[in-house]
Amino acid sequence: MPSSGAVAMISSSELLAGEDEVESCVLKFPDLDLKESVPLTSKPRLKVELDASVRKKYAFAKKKAFALFVKTKEVPATANCPSTICGEGAWWKCCRQMFKDLSSIHRHIATQHVSDIRQQTGLILKQLAAEASTSSNPASVDKAIRLNGPTCNSPEISVRLPDTSHISFDELTSDVGEVLLYYCYCEVKDPERLCIWQKALCQHLHITGKVRIASEGINGTVGGSKAATCLYIEAVLSHPLFRNILCREDFKSSAGGAHCFPGLRVDVFEEIVPMGIDPNKVSYKETGIHMSPQEFHKEVEKYLSQANQAQSDTILLDCRNFYESKIGRFQGSLAPDIRKFSYFPNYVDKNLELFKNKRVLMYCTGGIRCERGSAYLRTKAMCTAVYQLKGGIHKYLEEFPDGFYRGKLFVFDERYALSSNKDVISACRYCGALWDQYRLCSSQHCRQLVLTCLSCREKGFTACCSVCQEKGLQLASRSSSPVLKEECECTDRRQQHRCSPGSKGGTNGVWVSCCDLHGMCHVCVPPPRGSGTLHLHQV
Repeated sequence: MPSSGAVAMISSSELLAGEDEVESCVLKFPDLDLKESVPLTSKPRLKVELDASVRKKYAFAKKKAFALFVKTKEVPATANCPSTICGEGAWWKCCRQMFKDLSSIHRHIATQHVSDIRQQTGLILKQLAAEASTSSNPASVDKAIRLNGPTCNSPEISVRLPDTSHISFDELTSDVGEVLLYYCYCEVKDPERLCIWQKALCQHLHITGKVRIASEGINGTVGGSKAATCLYIEAVLSHPLFRNILCREDFKSSAGGAHCFPGLRVDVFEEIVPMGIDPNKVSYKETGIHMSPQEFHKEVEKYLSQANQAQSDTILLDCRNFYESKIGRFQGSLAPDIRKFSYFPNYVDKNLELFKNKRVLMYCTGGIRCERGSAYLRTKAMCTAVYQLKGGIHKYLEEFPDGFYRGKLFVFDERYALSSNKDVISACRYCGALWDQYRLCSSQHCRQLVLTCLSCREKGFTACCSVCQEKGLQLASRSSSPVLKEECECTDRRQQHRCSPGSKGGTNGVWVSCCDLHGMCHVCVPPPRGSGTLHLHQV
């Protein structure tokens, strides 16, 4: 039997016949360590083996997890919150609903947030087990738990949240705010704990967006009111993991708010940016040399001043996706025809000769893709040097809004793009008129973005291609069955084509998208004025 101070976790194979709450809990936390084996010889003896100490600790952990989750939903009563809504003390907001009393918020959480409570219960149980294993006096541990609950020194477990009592609810939830873009590569020993803390922090501040957490760091794109994002930055900067690594300048901001995202998603992944390569094999620690926006600007200016860029010893490399570079990019840049960043390693492998004995200047939206992308390029030992733009295009445009980056900056939220200059370097999918405002394909099954101008939209051209539009109409005419998203046929048939050299120095080997409704090439057209020397195929 386990000692009275230990939290016994039994393997799921031994609990197939379990029916009570403790058995259910143990089944849902198979990753918790078994401090001492529990030899069970028969199923009827299961409840006897699970002693009162285990039940007690599970009950406490579950209650603690539930209370912490409820606390994150609390909105203090303020002068701006009428007493008819808030009641005498506080009220709660969750899933865009208001709750006036404890019983209603408890009922909501108990039915709608079961997985969140389970996850946090497991972390608390883990900590109890760790404390018990290091204690020589189990009785004292039980006493401490009864009096104070588990000792939670880490902010992830205690869910230490910023004080919002001095901020009105309207100010905290205002639509007028900003979107933050940031990342931090560092060693995260317990990503799950950090995930719970981040989720609680965002919910507490009514922040939406996406946060990716891995053992290699954190990557966030979140939106909220100005008051909320300021508190969010302070909370992240004060976290022990980031205190000596991140600084305020590492947060890229733009006008927006919580409304820019459909909701909040905070999860643990293998990589904080999905390149598809094991972080242990290609580490962020092997990244290229960082250049400030000022340094990068000077290098690009020097590169563009060369008479023949095709013969230059420098490559200006855009490591974003084709639909990003289509609407905005640095003049004279090489823009790979890739749909996902996970295709970047394959692009490098197929074009090694292109990078041989070259200095590479890399850039992306906020800098994070360059961290892993430059590291992968360096593993090939083909380049003389690899540099990357620190802070990405975001930071460059803050310093040089009318510099060498032309067009719009694509962003991964419902705004789709940010503008810093008036140049339009892309065209409508259907009529070829200058256009750079993306919309989702009108067919519900499709994942693609489409450039179709207002005139063409009025004519009904709202899908990424005729094949997709026809399929969308067919699906719409059927019964209301669930529609699964899929890649469009036109995307599946996309060709890779090397454009003919242009009159101003050629394309330096740029690969561009060039399929039409039938997988054939459009006429190669010259770029709009101010877009540099690259030629694009009309898509």
